[in-house]
Amino acid sequence: MESENTKKLKEFFGREYTSLKMYVSTKISDTANRDAEDIIQDVALKLFSGADRSAPINNVAGFVYKSIRNKIIDVMRTTKKSNSVDIDKDLLNLVEVLNQSESSYTSDQMIVVLKKCIEQLKPAYKDIIIAVDFEGYSYREISAETGISIGTLMSRRHRAIGILYKKIEIEINKHKIIIS
Repeated sequence: MESENTKKLKEFFGREYTSLKMYVSTKISDTANRDAEDIIQDVALKLFSGADRSAPINNVAGFVYKSIRNKIIDVMRTTKKSNSVDIDKDLLNLVEVLNQSESSYTSDQMIVVLKKCIEQLKPAYKDIIIAVDFEGYSYREISAETGISIGTLMSRRHRAIGILYKKIEIEINKHKIIIS
């Protein structure tokens, strides 16, 4: 037997699904990585699974929209943690750190080399480089989330940058890229 909350939620999602999808799409239109339907489905699953445990829902629309808004905020916070390396400005900043002696580190060729070299790193090294240098996480935040000590994270990043520097040097020498 369905609870009153479950009936209200089913009716609301059935009637307002398109409106919910448009609402979510307007809030997350800045990236293609996030899908409005995925967010709605996650929220619906959570609401339906807890419908019997909560107090009676009087304002279903407000309840659902607030839940969706909260999920969007969560998604926006966690998308910082993606493993994509496609922010050219951040790539250039890392190139500057790795190659400070070079005066012209802004070439498009160098960005391609850097992306390729980062993708070749071991997952643990790649993850720490991306998290610290591209996504702006502190060692403390990463440690709290992963349970890995700050010292270990710092050591991994140091080793990763050393390996990355050597890989970049090899790639540049191999292809005789002229950085201009």
